[in-house]
Amino acid sequence: MALVNVLIRRPPEQVWEVLSDGYAYADWVVGTQEIRAVDDGWPNVGSAIHYTVGVGPIQFQGRTRVRRSEPGRQLGLEADGGPLGTARIVIDVYEWGEDTVVVVDEHPLRGAAYRFHSAFSDAVLLMRGRPMVRNLARLVESRHPR
Repeated sequence: MALVNVLIRRPPEQVWEVLSDGYAYADWVVGTQEIRAVDDGWPNVGSAIHYTVGVGPIQFQGRTRVRRSEPGRQLGLEADGGPLGTARIVIDVYEWGEDTVVVVDEHPLRGAAYRFHSAFSDAVLLMRGRPMVRNLARLVESRHPR
């Protein structure tokens, strides 16, 4: 299990605005090289982001589908990790005074990552998750200067 959080010094509406921009995921999700397409209606349940992910010459095309959406509060995603399988990612958005706390909870769901889930794989997810939420905070704060 990888659970990370970040304080974003903007209101929840501004955070949700960024989460609702499917093309913005390339700017904050670690490993995403390109957003190829975003389904109409993102982030409604059933819609998806189609992307290219990888490091260096190792790349694959994937898709993240919305499984749960409570506008302004929670986004539940299933991310296709190619040969690794899929992951369940839940993004919770909490009002925190004038600011927002975002909590990202990521777990392997199917495939090899699920079958071989371990403390080591959790550590890898945390190494990716911490910079990811910091990137999200920077993106929201830069789009909405005070």
